[in-house]
Amino acid sequence: MNPRNLLAALTLVVLTLLVWQLRWVLLVLFGAVVFAVALDVPVHVLITRFKIQRSLALLVVVLVMLIGGLMVIRLLLPELITQFGELTTLLPSLLGKIRSILASQPQLAELNQTIPDQFSWDKVQPVGFQLLGYAGGAANGVIQVLLMSLLAVLMALDPEAHRRMVIAATPRPARSAMDEVLNASRAALGGWLAGMTLSATAVFLLTWAGLAALQVPLALLSALICGVLTFVPTIGPTAASLIPMGIALLISPALMVQVLVLRLVIQNLEAFLLTPLLLRRTVNLLPTVALMSQLSLGALLGLPGVVLALPLVVVLQVGMEQIVVQRIMDRWT
Repeated sequence: MNPRNLLAALTLVVLTLLVWQLRWVLLVLFGAVVFAVALDVPVHVLITRFKIQRSLALLVVVLVMLIGGLMVIRLLLPELITQFGELTTLLPSLLGKIRSILASQPQLAELNQTIPDQFSWDKVQPVGFQLLGYAGGAANGVIQVLLMSLLAVLMALDPEAHRRMVIAATPRPARSAMDEVLNASRAALGGWLAGMTLSATAVFLLTWAGLAALQVPLALLSALICGVLTFVPTIGPTAASLIPMGIALLISPALMVQVLVLRLVIQNLEAFLLTPLLLRRTVNLLPTVALMSQLSLGALLGLPGVVLALPLVVVLQVGMEQIVVQRIMDRWT
């Protein structure tokens, strides 16, 4: 190996290690980009329709989001706190119900023995360590979200400056290609965010109405979890269905079956009608690609990686189509 190749290999190794050490910084940065695109969609609509300055349009969007968020919190937060407290009291009862069902089935006797007797949440871990762990994790998460929001607002305030910086950092022969990739990525990511937001809102409302009609306890909390986890396709809706099904099991197995049917109907409606309809002009992600990206980033970065996996795949898919497919593979002779 000549010195030039050795230097290139060492540089690649150092850059890889640097990226790994800064993975959380890069995750926050990419989250800020996603949030900035989400802000830029309504900002662009206001600028186009009312011919106002970007700073004023961004201020209007941020104020509307803050006021709307505060109103929603004021309306829903007291009920959510009450239902969350009820959920913590129902979990031990749910475990006992599951144990009784397992005990009635001889084939599941070994599984029943793996559940500890006299289960108590206080015995899992000392309460003080639980509180410290939750408080530390919550504080770290809040700081990351605040930093992400600040970066997003700064990017949305002057996106062209950041765009020019990225293009300037690209070699001159590839700047036109980078400009096209940025345009396509912005359109795809904005369309994906808008479509998934509408889809998640529809899932939340339909689930809330369905659980309330079935008279399932904690309908609002369960519906909110189902709506939020819609942003994590494949894994999210399946995991979200476990909470209302478990609560319904405490009342009767028949009610649990009804909740299962309700969630299957809503999930299929969202997967095969709402999502394709809302995203037909923006991006088309294969379920296998979405699932593998969520599993990979979840293993590397935990829950934040799972949440940001699909936006990252949307951007990478655009880059693959614009660069690898069109400029390399299609021109291969």
